[in-house]
Amino acid sequence: MSGQPTPGANLPGEEKTVDEPVADNGSAPGAGLEREDAQPSEQPVVAPATRRGMWSDGSPDTSGYGEIVREVWRPTASPRPLPGDHERVVARLEELEGDPFTLVVFDRGELTVHVRRERLLAVLEHLRNDAALRYELCASVSGVHYPNDAGAELHSVYHLGSWTHNRRLRVETTCPDADPHVPSVCSLYPAADWHEREAWDMFGIVYDGHPSLTRILMPDDWVGHPQRKDYPLGGIPVEYKGAVVPPPDQRRTYR
Repeated sequence: MSGQPTPGANLPGEEKTVDEPVADNGSAPGAGLEREDAQPSEQPVVAPATRRGMWSDGSPDTSGYGEIVREVWRPTASPRPLPGDHERVVARLEELEGDPFTLVVFDRGELTVHVRRERLLAVLEHLRNDAALRYELCASVSGVHYPNDAGAELHSVYHLGSWTHNRRLRVETTCPDADPHVPSVCSLYPAADWHEREAWDMFGIVYDGHPSLTRILMPDDWVGHPQRKDYPLGGIPVEYKGAVVPPPDQRRTYR
């Protein structure tokens, strides 16, 4: 009967496999087709990080992070000279500010300089104002918590950009849990105002000199800083359109 598909033939949209060997680019499957013998690209074998209790096996915690154990890679100093403009940036800062760095890391094409908090404002002022540097943009201020980094548990990270020279730079400073104070950079980069408020809200980093260091995400009377590693996962129940989502450590596991 006219218009009926031939028995055994694929209907339009069902051409999902190609059985013939691929000899060259011209014989490769077209768009929408898959080879039955397709294999993933070769990837370097990397030893996995040590983890324990990643998911909910043996625990009602379905957040995925209960009792997690993982080896954390810590950066080491990169050999000098650094590639290209990165060496010129670091050398210029050393010329202007002496030796402000505790660590200089060049990794995956990105430059990170670690500075002492006492010299943070002086370094950032040079980075913004010096004609050879000109990092006019502070795109982000981020907090990080490393509970096992004794004496430097809290990190404040500044992501800078230079429109003039088309460069990017990461500046990082630290403070201890016992004295969680870092100078505010709002006087140099006014847009850092709400970024510093978020880092305070989530991590408890106190930015000295901030014009109004108040919470920005959590309620004003909230106790604790939720993105710290020592903050409990329990949380509070959340009501959404009449349904109640229990805290992670009270959710039922279906595995």
